[in-house]
Amino acid sequence: MLLAIDFALVVEKLVLIIVVVMASLVIAMYTTFAERKVAAVLQDRRGPNRAGPFGLLQPLADGLKLFFKEEIIPNFSSRFLFIAGPGLAMLTAMMTSAVIPWGDTIELFGRTISLQIADINIGILYVFGVVSMGVYGIMIGSWASNNKFSLIGGLRAASQIISYELAMGISLIALLMVTGTLSLKEMVVQQQSGYWNIVYQPLGFLIFLICSFAECNRTPFDLAEAESELIGGYHTEYSSMKLGFYLFSEYINMFISSVIMATLFFGGYDIPFVNEANLTPNLAAILGVVALMVKVVCFIFLFMWVRWTIPRFRYDQLMHLGWRILIPLALFNMLATGGVILYFNK
Repeated sequence: MLLAIDFALVVEKLVLIIVVVMASLVIAMYTTFAERKVAAVLQDRRGPNRAGPFGLLQPLADGLKLFFKEEIIPNFSSRFLFIAGPGLAMLTAMMTSAVIPWGDTIELFGRTISLQIADINIGILYVFGVVSMGVYGIMIGSWASNNKFSLIGGLRAASQIISYELAMGISLIALLMVTGTLSLKEMVVQQQSGYWNIVYQPLGFLIFLICSFAECNRTPFDLAEAESELIGGYHTEYSSMKLGFYLFSEYINMFISSVIMATLFFGGYDIPFVNEANLTPNLAAILGVVALMVKVVCFIFLFMWVRWTIPRFRYDQLMHLGWRILIPLALFNMLATGGVILYFNK
Protein backbone atom coordinates (compact mmCIF):
# COMPACT_ATOMS: atom_id res chain seq x y z
CA MET A 1 0.00 0.00 0.00
CA LEU A 2 1.45 3.36 -1.01
CA LEU A 3 1.65 6.06 1.64
CA ALA A 4 0.47 9.56 0.75
CA ILE A 5 3.26 12.08 1.30
CA ASP A 6 2.39 15.62 2.34
CA PHE A 7 5.09 17.46 0.39
CA ALA A 8 4.06 20.79 1.90
CA LEU A 9 4.72 19.33 5.37
CA VAL A 10 8.10 17.99 4.23
CA VAL A 11 9.12 21.40 2.87
CA GLU A 12 7.83 23.05 6.04
CA LYS A 13 9.97 20.77 8.24
CA LEU A 14 13.05 21.16 6.03
CA VAL A 15 12.79 24.95 6.20
CA LEU A 16 12.33 24.76 9.98
CA ILE A 17 15.39 22.50 10.30
CA ILE A 18 17.52 24.91 8.27
CA VAL A 19 16.30 27.92 10.28
CA VAL A 20 16.90 26.20 13.65
CA VAL A 21 20.35 24.90 12.68
CA MET A 22 21.53 28.22 11.22
CA ALA A 23 20.10 30.20 14.13
CA SER A 24 21.79 27.85 16.63
CA LEU A 25 25.13 28.23 14.82
CA VAL A 26 24.90 32.02 14.72
CA ILE A 27 23.85 32.24 18.38
CA ALA A 28 26.66 29.88 19.41
CA MET A 29 29.13 31.92 17.34
CA TYR A 30 28.17 35.15 19.04
CA THR A 31 28.09 33.42 22.42
CA THR A 32 31.89 33.16 22.07
CA PHE A 33 31.96 36.94 21.58
CA ALA A 34 29.64 37.45 24.56
CA GLU A 35 31.87 35.20 26.68
CA ARG A 36 34.88 37.40 26.02
CA LYS A 37 32.92 40.57 26.69
CA VAL A 38 31.50 39.23 29.96
CA ALA A 39 34.99 38.11 31.00
CA ALA A 40 36.29 41.59 30.21
CA VAL A 41 33.61 43.24 32.37
CA LEU A 42 34.26 40.88 35.29
CA GLN A 43 38.02 41.45 34.99
CA ASP A 44 37.74 45.22 34.46
CA ARG A 45 39.13 45.37 30.91
CA ARG A 46 37.80 46.12 27.42
CA GLY A 47 37.58 42.78 25.65
CA PRO A 48 37.49 42.41 21.82
CA ASN A 49 36.78 45.78 20.19
CA ARG A 50 38.92 45.92 17.03
CA ALA A 51 37.13 43.77 14.43
CA GLY A 52 34.14 45.78 13.23
CA PRO A 53 32.00 48.24 15.21
CA PHE A 54 32.17 47.43 18.93
CA GLY A 55 34.10 44.28 17.98
CA LEU A 56 30.97 42.61 16.54
CA LEU A 57 32.91 40.99 13.68
CA GLN A 58 35.31 39.25 16.08
CA PRO A 59 33.56 35.82 15.77
CA LEU A 60 33.93 36.01 11.97
CA ALA A 61 37.61 36.90 12.36
CA ASP A 62 38.10 33.95 14.73
CA GLY A 63 36.35 31.61 12.28
CA LEU A 64 38.51 32.78 9.37
CA LYS A 65 41.61 32.35 11.50
CA LEU A 66 40.69 28.73 12.23
CA PHE A 67 39.81 28.04 8.58
CA PHE A 68 43.17 29.29 7.30
CA LYS A 69 45.33 27.69 9.97
CA GLU A 70 47.47 24.74 8.93
CA GLU A 71 45.70 21.43 9.45
CA ILE A 72 47.94 18.91 11.19
CA ILE A 73 47.15 15.22 11.61
CA PRO A 74 49.77 13.39 13.72
CA ASN A 75 51.54 10.49 11.95
CA PHE A 76 50.81 8.04 14.75
CA SER A 77 47.13 8.92 15.07
CA SER A 78 44.19 6.90 13.78
CA ARG A 79 43.30 9.15 10.85
CA PHE A 80 39.64 8.18 10.37
CA LEU A 81 38.78 8.40 14.06
CA PHE A 82 40.85 11.57 14.43
CA ILE A 83 38.60 13.23 11.85
CA ALA A 84 35.37 11.58 13.09
CA GLY A 85 35.78 12.75 16.72
CA PRO A 86 35.11 16.49 16.28
CA GLY A 87 32.45 15.76 13.64
CA LEU A 88 30.56 13.52 16.07
CA ALA A 89 30.86 16.12 18.86
CA MET A 90 29.36 18.76 16.56
CA LEU A 91 26.62 16.45 15.24
CA THR A 92 25.36 15.38 18.66
CA ALA A 93 25.37 19.01 19.82
CA MET A 94 23.05 19.95 16.94
CA MET A 95 20.71 16.90 17.04
CA THR A 96 19.20 17.85 20.40
CA SER A 97 17.43 20.86 18.89
CA ALA A 98 15.04 18.59 16.94
CA VAL A 99 12.57 18.08 19.81
CA ILE A 100 12.73 21.51 21.46
CA PRO A 101 9.51 23.56 21.19
CA TRP A 102 10.84 26.97 20.14
CA GLY A 103 7.37 28.51 20.10
CA ASP A 104 3.71 27.69 19.66
CA THR A 105 2.26 27.80 16.14
CA ILE A 106 2.21 30.44 13.42
CA GLU A 107 -0.12 30.77 10.44
CA LEU A 108 1.58 31.30 7.07
CA PHE A 109 0.23 30.76 3.53
CA GLY A 110 -2.97 29.28 4.92
CA ARG A 111 -1.10 26.65 6.96
CA THR A 112 -0.68 26.29 10.71
CA ILE A 113 3.03 25.68 11.29
CA SER A 114 4.38 24.31 14.56
CA LEU A 115 7.66 25.84 15.71
CA GLN A 116 8.98 22.42 16.69
CA ILE A 117 10.74 20.09 14.29
CA ALA A 118 9.46 16.85 15.88
CA ASP A 119 6.90 16.66 18.69
CA ILE A 120 7.56 13.12 19.90
CA ASN A 121 5.98 11.82 23.10
CA ILE A 122 9.37 10.70 24.48
CA GLY A 123 11.17 13.97 23.75
CA ILE A 124 13.15 14.12 26.98
CA LEU A 125 14.39 10.53 26.47
CA TYR A 126 15.59 11.52 23.00
CA VAL A 127 17.47 14.45 24.53
CA PHE A 128 19.17 12.19 27.07
CA GLY A 129 20.03 9.63 24.39
CA VAL A 130 21.67 12.21 22.15
CA VAL A 131 23.46 13.97 25.02
CA SER A 132 24.91 10.66 26.24
CA MET A 133 26.40 10.14 22.76
CA GLY A 134 28.30 13.42 23.03
CA VAL A 135 30.99 11.81 25.16
CA TYR A 136 31.90 9.54 22.23
CA GLY A 137 33.14 12.53 20.23
CA ILE A 138 35.51 13.43 23.04
CA MET A 139 36.58 9.84 23.74
CA ILE A 140 37.18 8.99 20.07
CA GLY A 141 39.17 12.19 19.49
CA SER A 142 41.28 11.72 22.61
CA TRP A 143 42.06 8.06 21.88
CA ALA A 144 42.73 8.62 18.15
CA SER A 145 45.26 11.37 18.95
CA ASN A 146 47.66 8.74 20.40
CA ASN A 147 48.63 11.32 23.02
CA LYS A 148 48.68 10.32 26.69
CA PHE A 149 47.53 13.76 27.89
CA SER A 150 44.61 13.66 25.43
CA LEU A 151 43.69 10.14 26.54
CA ILE A 152 43.63 11.16 30.21
CA GLY A 153 41.42 14.12 29.28
CA GLY A 154 39.04 11.80 27.43
CA LEU A 155 38.88 9.39 30.37
CA ARG A 156 38.14 12.29 32.70
CA ALA A 157 35.38 13.51 30.40
CA ALA A 158 33.80 10.04 30.16
CA SER A 159 33.80 9.37 33.91
CA GLN A 160 32.56 12.90 34.63
CA ILE A 161 29.68 12.77 32.17
CA ILE A 162 28.62 9.27 33.28
CA SER A 163 28.72 10.33 36.95
CA TYR A 164 26.69 13.50 36.49
CA GLU A 165 24.20 11.98 34.03
CA LEU A 166 23.05 9.68 36.85
CA ALA A 167 22.20 12.60 39.14
CA MET A 168 20.65 14.52 36.24
CA GLY A 169 18.46 11.57 35.26
CA ILE A 170 17.28 10.95 38.83
CA SER A 171 16.46 14.66 39.29
CA LEU A 172 14.44 14.48 36.08
CA ILE A 173 12.43 11.48 37.34
CA ALA A 174 10.99 13.71 40.07
CA LEU A 175 9.99 16.28 37.43
CA LEU A 176 8.33 13.56 35.34
CA MET A 177 6.34 12.51 38.42
CA VAL A 178 4.94 16.03 38.62
CA THR A 179 4.23 16.53 34.90
CA GLY A 180 3.23 12.97 33.99
CA THR A 181 4.63 13.34 30.46
CA LEU A 182 7.88 12.92 28.52
CA SER A 183 6.85 15.40 25.81
CA LEU A 184 8.60 18.78 26.03
CA LYS A 185 5.68 20.46 24.25
CA GLU A 186 3.20 19.06 26.78
CA MET A 187 5.39 20.26 29.66
CA VAL A 188 5.29 23.81 28.28
CA VAL A 189 1.51 23.66 27.79
CA GLN A 190 1.06 22.53 31.41
CA GLN A 191 3.21 25.39 32.67
CA GLN A 192 1.21 27.89 30.60
CA SER A 193 -1.96 26.92 32.43
CA GLY A 194 -0.40 26.77 35.89
CA TYR A 195 2.86 27.47 37.71
CA TRP A 196 6.30 26.96 36.24
CA ASN A 197 7.96 23.69 37.28
CA ILE A 198 10.64 25.57 39.23
CA VAL A 199 7.92 26.12 41.88
CA TYR A 200 7.40 22.37 42.29
CA GLN A 201 10.99 21.23 41.79
CA PRO A 202 13.50 23.83 43.12
CA LEU A 203 15.94 21.17 44.36
CA GLY A 204 15.56 19.18 41.15
CA PHE A 205 16.36 22.31 39.14
CA LEU A 206 19.47 23.03 41.23
CA ILE A 207 20.77 19.48 40.69
CA PHE A 208 19.94 19.66 36.98
CA LEU A 209 21.75 23.00 36.68
CA ILE A 210 24.94 21.72 38.34
CA CYS A 211 24.89 18.60 36.18
CA SER A 212 24.44 20.76 33.07
CA PHE A 213 27.69 22.53 33.89
CA ALA A 214 29.40 19.13 34.09
CA GLU A 215 27.76 17.86 30.87
CA CYS A 216 28.98 20.93 28.97
CA ASN A 217 32.54 20.63 30.40
CA ARG A 218 32.24 24.16 31.70
CA THR A 219 34.23 25.60 34.59
CA PRO A 220 34.42 24.45 37.39
CA PHE A 221 33.95 21.05 35.68
CA ASP A 222 36.41 21.53 32.78
CA LEU A 223 38.90 18.90 33.93
CA ALA A 224 38.88 17.24 30.50
CA GLU A 225 40.82 20.23 29.15
CA ALA A 226 42.71 21.38 32.27
CA GLU A 227 45.69 23.35 30.94
CA SER A 228 47.63 23.18 34.20
CA GLU A 229 47.75 19.36 34.15
CA LEU A 230 46.93 18.17 30.61
CA ILE A 231 48.16 20.94 28.25
CA GLY A 232 45.03 21.27 26.08
CA GLY A 233 43.38 18.09 27.32
CA TYR A 234 41.46 15.91 24.88
CA HIS A 235 42.00 18.31 21.95
CA THR A 236 45.75 18.87 22.43
CA GLU A 237 46.65 17.45 18.98
CA TYR A 238 43.88 19.24 17.09
CA SER A 239 44.25 22.33 14.93
CA SER A 240 42.36 24.31 12.29
CA MET A 241 38.59 23.69 12.06
CA LYS A 242 38.76 20.31 13.82
CA LEU A 243 39.76 22.22 16.93
CA GLY A 244 37.10 24.78 16.02
CA PHE A 245 34.44 22.05 15.95
CA TYR A 246 35.35 20.94 19.48
CA LEU A 247 35.34 24.50 20.80
CA PHE A 248 32.17 25.39 18.92
CA SER A 249 30.29 22.28 20.07
CA GLU A 250 30.86 23.40 23.69
CA TYR A 251 29.00 26.65 23.03
CA ILE A 252 26.21 24.90 21.12
CA ASN A 253 25.83 22.49 24.06
CA MET A 254 25.70 25.44 26.42
CA PHE A 255 22.99 27.11 24.31
CA ILE A 256 20.92 23.91 23.98
CA SER A 257 21.30 23.14 27.70
CA SER A 258 20.00 26.62 28.50
CA VAL A 259 17.01 26.08 26.20
CA ILE A 260 16.22 22.72 27.82
CA MET A 261 16.42 24.15 31.35
CA ALA A 262 14.19 27.06 30.33
CA THR A 263 11.73 24.58 28.80
CA LEU A 264 11.67 22.11 31.68
CA PHE A 265 11.60 24.51 34.62
CA PHE A 266 10.77 28.05 33.44
CA GLY A 267 7.83 27.62 31.10
CA GLY A 268 9.73 27.48 27.79
CA TYR A 269 8.08 29.91 25.40
CA ASP A 270 5.45 30.85 28.01
CA ILE A 271 5.27 34.65 28.37
CA PRO A 272 5.11 35.56 32.09
CA PHE A 273 2.11 37.63 33.24
CA VAL A 274 0.56 37.55 29.75
CA ASN A 275 -2.48 35.53 28.65
CA GLU A 276 -1.54 34.29 25.17
CA ALA A 277 -5.22 33.60 24.40
CA ASN A 278 -5.79 37.37 24.15
CA LEU A 279 -3.15 37.69 21.40
CA THR A 280 -3.27 36.72 17.75
CA PRO A 281 -1.58 33.33 17.09
CA ASN A 282 1.31 34.85 15.12
CA LEU A 283 1.98 37.59 17.69
CA ALA A 284 1.80 35.07 20.54
CA ALA A 285 4.26 32.78 18.73
CA ILE A 286 6.75 35.59 18.04
CA LEU A 287 6.58 36.91 21.60
CA GLY A 288 6.93 33.33 22.87
CA VAL A 289 10.18 32.86 20.94
CA VAL A 290 11.43 36.19 22.33
CA ALA A 291 10.48 35.14 25.88
CA LEU A 292 12.34 31.82 25.47
CA MET A 293 15.43 33.60 24.15
CA VAL A 294 15.42 36.04 27.09
CA LYS A 295 15.39 33.09 29.52
CA VAL A 296 18.18 31.43 27.53
CA VAL A 297 20.33 34.59 27.63
CA CYS A 298 19.97 34.66 31.42
CA PHE A 299 21.19 31.06 31.67
CA ILE A 300 24.09 31.68 29.28
CA PHE A 301 25.16 34.68 31.36
CA LEU A 302 25.07 32.43 34.44
CA PHE A 303 27.33 29.90 32.66
CA MET A 304 29.79 32.69 31.87
CA TRP A 305 29.60 34.31 35.29
CA VAL A 306 30.42 31.01 37.00
CA ARG A 307 33.30 30.35 34.60
CA TRP A 308 35.06 33.59 35.47
CA THR A 309 34.28 33.42 39.18
CA ILE A 310 34.73 29.88 40.54
CA PRO A 311 38.06 28.01 40.29
CA ARG A 312 38.33 24.51 38.85
CA PHE A 313 37.71 21.52 41.14
CA ARG A 314 40.31 18.86 41.82
CA TYR A 315 39.36 15.55 40.25
CA ASP A 316 38.64 13.86 43.59
CA GLN A 317 36.40 16.80 44.55
CA LEU A 318 34.57 16.42 41.23
CA MET A 319 33.84 12.74 41.86
CA HIS A 320 32.95 13.38 45.52
CA LEU A 321 30.39 16.02 44.54
CA GLY A 322 28.82 13.78 41.90
CA TRP A 323 28.61 10.47 43.73
CA ARG A 324 28.36 11.40 47.41
CA ILE A 325 26.36 14.64 47.29
CA LEU A 326 24.34 15.08 44.10
CA ILE A 327 23.16 11.49 43.63
CA PRO A 328 21.93 11.14 47.28
CA LEU A 329 20.25 14.57 46.98
CA ALA A 330 18.57 13.54 43.72
CA LEU A 331 17.35 10.28 45.31
CA PHE A 332 16.00 12.19 48.31
CA ASN A 333 14.23 14.65 45.99
CA MET A 334 12.70 11.79 43.99
CA LEU A 335 11.43 10.00 47.13
CA ALA A 336 10.13 13.24 48.68
CA THR A 337 8.31 14.14 45.45
CA GLY A 338 6.73 10.68 45.31
CA GLY A 339 5.64 10.96 48.95
CA VAL A 340 4.05 14.38 48.42
CA ILE A 341 2.20 13.21 45.30
CA LEU A 342 0.86 10.13 47.12
CA TYR A 343 -0.23 12.25 50.07
CA PHE A 344 -2.23 14.74 47.98
CA ASN A 345 -3.71 12.11 45.63
CA LYS A 346 -4.81 9.58 48.25
